[in-house]
Amino acid sequence: MHNLTRFFWFCSGVHISTLQKHPTEHNKYIGIGATIFFTGLFAALSGGYAMYFVFKGSDLDWLAAILFGLIWGLAIFNMDRYIVSSINKNATTNKQILQATPRILLAIMIGIVISRPLELKIFDKEIKEKLKVSYLNGQRSKIDTINKAFENKYAIEIGKLNDVKKQRDSMAATIKNDRQKLNFEIFGSKTTETSGVMGYGPYAKRKEAELKKREEDLDTLNVALKKMESFIDGRKQFDGLMSEKLYTSKQLDSLSAIAGFADRNWALGQIGYKQDGTRDTGTAMAVTFIGLLFIFFECLPVFVKLMSGKGTYDHAILNAEQVENHVSDKDRDFEIEVTDQTHSQRVQTGIEDRIIEMQSGRKDKGI
Repeated sequence: MHNLTRFFWFCSGVHISTLQKHPTEHNKYIGIGATIFFTGLFAALSGGYAMYFVFKGSDLDWLAAILFGLIWGLAIFNMDRYIVSSINKNATTNKQILQATPRILLAIMIGIVISRPLELKIFDKEIKEKLKVSYLNGQRSKIDTINKAFENKYAIEIGKLNDVKKQRDSMAATIKNDRQKLNFEIFGSKTTETSGVMGYGPYAKRKEAELKKREEDLDTLNVALKKMESFIDGRKQFDGLMSEKLYTSKQLDSLSAIAGFADRNWALGQIGYKQDGTRDTGTAMAVTFIGLLFIFFECLPVFVKLMSGKGTYDHAILNAEQVENHVSDKDRDFEIEVTDQTHSQRVQTGIEDRIIEMQSGRKDKGI
């Protein structure tokens, strides 16, 4: 426990040897240090999870995720430690708030960055379902686009094919109707177009001959139609229409499992909306509040430092700073005094040397 306490003190950014002399302040800085540590831990998990999707599929994706997670967590930990330790509790309330404002804004940004990958993990199931719908709709749209482009490209050929199909259908309907009339004639069913006399007479023979001729024409038309359909199918195969199909459930599961960070982040923003485009208030609020929770957790050490009163540790730090400043001022004054004395001695020595030189010169001239 002693080592753990000293570790949390280190996390809070305090001067440990000074804090040890003030037992009433120990728990406060243990709490601040623990909050900073767990913020860094969440940042490491968040960064590692996000980087896992960046390197997903490579041989060392897990190693890259761990290394980046550790680096990101240490960077956030160091930044939080600096933010909290840089707030001067010996300053006035307004000055403390002024000092904390940019730090709170920075903490909010860090909280947003940390919370996003963790939200992706929390709503993993909902994100996969949203991705499946998105991929399926995208494939439908792709197929529709390709089909439309193909129809525009081969509009003449497709138009002829449709005309031949209509002619084939019309001819087949006529043959069916004539076959029914022939049966009525043979079996003696009286209609406006049959004699009502049962038997295979001249009228029935003539009708059967006409019917066979039309069936031969229909066969010829079907052969031509197959050639046209074969040509269109070949063009579809060449342009890639035959290879584009809607995804199966297994394919959708695979695509959602290997989705990248950008796709998952987009899906997270879409889970607050239903299929018809209306807003799903419950899900949207859940995502928002989870994000706000991480943001508040990131800002918590700064808030605790601001809300806590000025304790004995803060007074001790202030006294130590004042003593250090006083000693520094005395040392600076002493250095200035020594410098001035040295300068005066040099000036005095220079004057004496000048006098001696002038006296020596007079003696040399016999004055």
